[in-house]
Amino acid sequence: MTGPLAEPFRFEYDPAVVSYGPNCVAQLDEELARLDRERALVVTGSTVGESEPVMAPVRSGLGDRLAGVFAGTTPQKRLGTAYEALEQYRETDADSIVAVGGGSSLDVATVVSLLAASDREPEAVGAELVDRGTLTVPASGLPPVLTVPTTLAGADLSQVAGVTADPATCPVRAPASGGVGAPQLLPAVACYDPELVATTPTGVLAGSAMNGFDKGVETLYARSRTPVTDATAMRGLAMLAEGLPALGAGRTGEPTCRRLTQGAMLVQYGISRPDGTTLSLIHAFGHGLTREYDVQQGTAHAVVAPHVLAALFDAVDGRRDLLAEALGVGDAADPAAAVVDRVAELAASLSLPARLRDVDGPGRDEFPEVADAILADAFLANAPAGFELTRADVVAVLEAAW
Repeated sequence: MTGPLAEPFRFEYDPAVVSYGPNCVAQLDEELARLDRERALVVTGSTVGESEPVMAPVRSGLGDRLAGVFAGTTPQKRLGTAYEALEQYRETDADSIVAVGGGSSLDVATVVSLLAASDREPEAVGAELVDRGTLTVPASGLPPVLTVPTTLAGADLSQVAGVTADPATCPVRAPASGGVGAPQLLPAVACYDPELVATTPTGVLAGSAMNGFDKGVETLYARSRTPVTDATAMRGLAMLAEGLPALGAGRTGEPTCRRLTQGAMLVQYGISRPDGTTLSLIHAFGHGLTREYDVQQGTAHAVVAPHVLAALFDAVDGRRDLLAEALGVGDAADPAAAVVDRVAELAASLSLPARLRDVDGPGRDEFPEVADAILADAFLANAPAGFELTRADVVAVLEAAW
């Protein structure tokens, strides 16, 4: 038995086509043909764009349907960058987008698709981002996005994307950050090629893996969970829990990358839906620590996740038994403590920092302001019923992580 039967629920999900396998990018041209598209602009970052082990198979897989390559995305996910890519999209007469790389490239590609379907001037778009922290998503006309992830962060089956803007790079009156989200932003195809994931440096994979791993953790305790996402998250977490120590030990061969790629795909499946997402507490803390500080999202998760979970289990059940089962510690006498220890152990196996003082984040005197940002994060709405956070509670978690 894995707990009580589910309460009534509604699961609305129109999934992307999922393509998995070594060299599955060889079928990118066929995927475009099924979508009735002729020319795709590849959107990626400069590092991936210069990596022949990644780009050669992608170019080969697209063949005559390759319109061009925009290799200018950055971790800042700038609106200005999206407009630069949009210019190339239009100049090359593209009708679709292939996003290659990590979460930043995938998010920028999503924003490019949004902009391509809009006839608004950049000044109006920038003003909306400053005023509302989001952008209006056109109801139709968005060119399809095909995602080819090279990390494990889990942005490849999402209908949301982050975006920032700065007066130095975009026509906005003030710096802004926020996100966009709508069902029509879900990728048309997600192509999981473990051979491409294997080309990514272990240090980069480690941080991204923690981000993806926590998507599975949160999906099990989120208020918006369903039995469908329970099943995919539990299987995905089990695969990641087995693969992450191997990654940390430098065993990055085909079996490890296959296990990690499949696990990352499974923990995402069905978590980004028209009625919301299962992202919750850990991601809210991660956003609060990364928005104003130079901390990578996965690193922030590694530092705070055990302490966030401890606070959760102190207040509510948090589905500790299911989490313990998924993480291979289901026979523990104290499942809550076992889950906290297991998550910390997995982060340590990746050589990720365990203390907030060891990353380029906030000082202790800044914790109250960071707490306000965390409390304002939309993902807190997905916390389990009965769990409430105060400013003092958040500061206490940050102090524990210090």
